[in-house]
Amino acid sequence: MRPSLPAVLTLALLAATSATANKVFVSNERSNTVTVIDSDTWEVIGEFDAGNRPRGITMAPDGSRLYVCASDDDLVRVFDPGTYEELYSLPSGPDPELFVLHPSGNPLYIANEDDNLVTVVDTETHKVIAEVPVGVEPEGMAISPDGLTIINTSETTNMAHFINDQTFKIEHNVLVDQRPRYAVFSPDSSRLYVSAEIGGTVSVIDLTGPEPKLIGKISFEIPGVLPEWIQPVGMQMTSDGRNLFVALGPANRVARIDPESNEVTDYMIVGQRVWQLDLTPDERFLITTNGNSNDVTVIDVDKLKPIRSIQVGQQPWGVVVAPD
Repeated sequence: MRPSLPAVLTLALLAATSATANKVFVSNERSNTVTVIDSDTWEVIGEFDAGNRPRGITMAPDGSRLYVCASDDDLVRVFDPGTYEELYSLPSGPDPELFVLHPSGNPLYIANEDDNLVTVVDTETHKVIAEVPVGVEPEGMAISPDGLTIINTSETTNMAHFINDQTFKIEHNVLVDQRPRYAVFSPDSSRLYVSAEIGGTVSVIDLTGPEPKLIGKISFEIPGVLPEWIQPVGMQMTSDGRNLFVALGPANRVARIDPESNEVTDYMIVGQRVWQLDLTPDERFLITTNGNSNDVTVIDVDKLKPIRSIQVGQQPWGVVVAPD
């Protein structure tokens, strides 16, 4: 199901990647489009229809396919990221919101908010190969770097579910704070971080023992900002494991956490209701989607400083940057 890439495809993959390199794709929940930004010039270079209420967005590891959760269409739409042509759609349950691809590019794991299932879809045959019952209102999806463990977070059950990649069975459940939104692994798979929108925290889960263990929660305090406005949602971690970035929703800030100490070191002001994040391949820049100001913010990672605001469509939700 997950064969290694044949050598005969190498040139084709290089061509596909070169056609999409330096592109940032932003899903616009209300305008039903995806905006395309050039990450060299930070100029908008395109926009295309993406179905009804596009939210989660990701790309094949080789840059050959762009996947978009069309939540109100109850399916995943698949586009050519070079031409923006819709190629086909993939099945999902009702109201798909977030998803994650296996590191090999197959399969795709989809959180379906309305039926309490994670749907597993083969990206080559376009068939559903498993449905995993999880908690109420599944939202966040993550996969360990080795591809063996899938995480789903359920908003109402307030749990992180650990799903085996071979059996598609839940092996562990860990209780976290209210309304968990997003999950991210450390690069060495030793820890899992789960953001809780209503709880206002990021839970830290240790994965080095026989079972996952909650070892702490990271809180946020911003002078002049009411605690109820601080709502952790999207997260990204740099590949060296030294920076964990957390979008704080209506607080209009992105927090930088030092994963070694689990301390918040910086807050960066961005647009209104910051939602999701992605890093450029060289990790020099972090891009945020700001749903209420209809823009994205570009942050210089080394300087921890916003450097650009770019207008996109209505209610930008998700963002993915094409691989090099």
